[in-house]
Amino acid sequence: MDEIPVNDLFRVLDLTGVFTNAMLGGVIARREKLDPVGFATLAVMSGLGGGMIRDTLLQKGTPLALTDPAYLTTALVAAFVTYLVRVEGKVWHRLWPIIDALALGCWAAAGAQRTLSFDLGWLPAILLGTITAVGGGALRDIVLRQVPSVFGGTTLYATAATAGSGALVILYALGYPTAGALAALVIGAGLCLVARWRGWVMPHADAWSPARLVPARYRYRYRRRGIEIDRAADDPDDGRPSDPPA
Repeated sequence: MDEIPVNDLFRVLDLTGVFTNAMLGGVIARREKLDPVGFATLAVMSGLGGGMIRDTLLQKGTPLALTDPAYLTTALVAAFVTYLVRVEGKVWHRLWPIIDALALGCWAAAGAQRTLSFDLGWLPAILLGTITAVGGGALRDIVLRQVPSVFGGTTLYATAATAGSGALVILYALGYPTAGALAALVIGAGLCLVARWRGWVMPHADAWSPARLVPARYRYRYRRRGIEIDRAADDPDDGRPSDPPA
């Protein structure tokens, strides 16, 4: 199946997302009091890291960010801007989430579409679509020795990218690649924005896992009958037996 070229609208959104997320890298570099090399490094990682990881995994030639000078130039310009100007204020905090959400949807669509164009399956397409959207931020966080924010504790981001990639895969398989790209953009960006607005987060492990493997009333009965219970497995907090029921 021939690769479908990204139209002008998606290219504009793509480069806008690169610029905005590269600016975010510069904002973080200022917060960490880094020098110009640090600004450039974090900007490039934030804006281009996901696409470069995707293209490296595809092994279908040089990453797009290195063959099209517009991408690297856009990221470096963003680093230069944030190095000279302190980017903050109400306008930035209101505008950045919208552009970031649009970029996420666009990157999810572009990553999934590029993967499918090389005749890979639906699961690699969803995986690489998600990596394209979130890989740059995750790579930046790792370099700063932080747990990537997409791993939890924040509103839905990787989930939105996965949903957008999945929408493209379905419509692409039905023979509607252009509609799939638009659907991925709308679903990915829309879910990301709604999650921010509503404060939706993925549940952590303790929200689903029982605090104790054996209820207290049964532990007391087992002890009376001389049955030993592994306290470490029974109570991961401290392993101490609970008081008998009243």
